[in-house]
This record gives sequence, C-alpha cells and structure tokens, in this order.
Amino acid sequence: MYKIFLSLFSSLFFGAVLSAELVSGVSVVVKGEAITLYDVKEEMRISNVDAAAATDVLIRKKLEALEIKERKISVTSTEVYDDIKKVAAANKMSIDEFYEAVRESNGLSSAEFKEKTQEKILSQKLYSAIAYSSVEPPVEDEIKEYYELHKEDFSRPTAFKATVYTSKTKEILQKKISTPVFHSNEIKIEEQIFPYDRISPELVQLLEKTEVNSFTPIILDNKGSFVSFYLKEIQKPSKSGYNEVKEQIANLIMGQKREQVLSDYFARLKGNADIQIIRKVE
Repeated sequence: MYKIFLSLFSSLFFGAVLSAELVSGVSVVVKGEAITLYDVKEEMRISNVDAAAATDVLIRKKLEALEIKERKISVTSTEVYDDIKKVAAANKMSIDEFYEAVRESNGLSSAEFKEKTQEKILSQKLYSAIAYSSVEPPVEDEIKEYYELHKEDFSRPTAFKATVYTSKTKEILQKKISTPVFHSNEIKIEEQIFPYDRISPELVQLLEKTEVNSFTPIILDNKGSFVSFYLKEIQKPSKSGYNEVKEQIANLIMGQKREQVLSDYFARLKGNADIQIIRKVE
C-alpha cells in the first residue's frame, strides 16, 4: 500500500511539474531536463536552422551534457581562452579583432563564441573518452579517392579585386554601405587586389562569403579603423594540387569518422532515453 501511494504521489507530482513547465514555455523534457521554447528559438537564430533541426541539436546537447556530467569531464576558462587565442593568432588577429570579426561575420557575441568554443572542446574530450581508439586514420588510397571525388571543393580563387572603404567612424561607413552615392571626406577609398596566398584565412573567408558587386560586413582592422570591402571581381579560380590539400583532407575524413561515432553513440542513447515532446515551436 505504501509503495502504491508513493507511485501515485510521484505520478501526480510529475504531472503537476509538467503542467507548470508547459505554462512557463517548456518545449522538450530530456531525462528530466527541460529544453524551453526560448532555447529552441535561440538555437534557430544562432545556427540558422529550422525548429526541428534546432530541437534535435538541443536534445543531443542535453544528452551530451548528461554524459559529460556522468564522466566528470570539464573545460577550464584557460583552455577556452587558449583555444580562441590560437585561432586568432592563426588568422593574424588580436583577441579583440577576432571577436569583432566573429560578431560581424556570424552575428555571435564574444560570450556566445566562448560558449561555442567550450562546447567544441567538451565534445572533443567526450569523443576521446568514448571512442578515440576505435577510429583508424585514413590511408593514402582513401585520401586520394576523397580528393578525386571532391576536387571542386578544393577549387580556390587566385585573387580578389575589391574597393576598400576605411573610416574611423563605423556609423559613417555603414551609411556609405546603405547609400552608395553618399560621400564623406572621413572615408578613405582604395582599389586593391588581394592574392589568395598572401592574405589571412579570415579575410579569405570573408571575401569568399561575399557576392560580387556587394559589400562585406564591417570589420575592425589592426589600426583601430573600420573597414568594408566592395568585392568587384574574383579572379581565375584554380584547383589545389593533391599534395597541397592532403593533410586537410586527412583531418576532414577523421573529423567525419569521429562525428559518425558520436552520432551513432548518441542516437542509441536517444533511442533509450526518456524524452517527452511538450510543445513545438510555432
């Protein structure tokens, strides 16, 4: 009788909790952990995906968080900072310049980017804890086959031709972008050609994401000025040779294999976990 009473009480209590959560905007409950409608909308905004994809991402994140907690895996703020500093240095930027570039190109605040970096490092540690030894590095034939099948992915421009607009005042530069006929003596204008092999990876990425005859987002240069590039031409795309991209392909294949291991692992966890869909984002 006592056990029956406890069971009934638990059931009633859980139902009351769900009702309260429903009112407060819970979307999904994963093993007792809530994902709110706000969480889903934020993931949609940050990752630029639809509600279904955002919900799947958040469910996996919850399962990962529970697994990380169970395995006592952690990441320090120093590890996060060191990783960001390493990426910034590779792009020949200071930390502040890198944060500004991330904000302009991806819309992420420094806090959001730090969170993404922490998630990345936690995922790497979790992968190592789960199945690192089970994935073999790709052999030469595997790398060559990937290259032959994806040659177009390794096509790159030889140079970018652009008009560079520079100003000490961001608002004035933004007005120029919004209204091309606008003129100001506070804006310096210069025609330049940027060889692909002689500019930073961050600038390459910025220009590659920009359509011809349009402006890039405004970025901060290393002299404290605001800059936007009006892309006029992408010169002669050329294919990278096998030896140039061999290491890149090997890392790409390893990354795909590791992600497949993690995806399979968490798909099994998801299949066995107590997951309840409470309300979908409309």
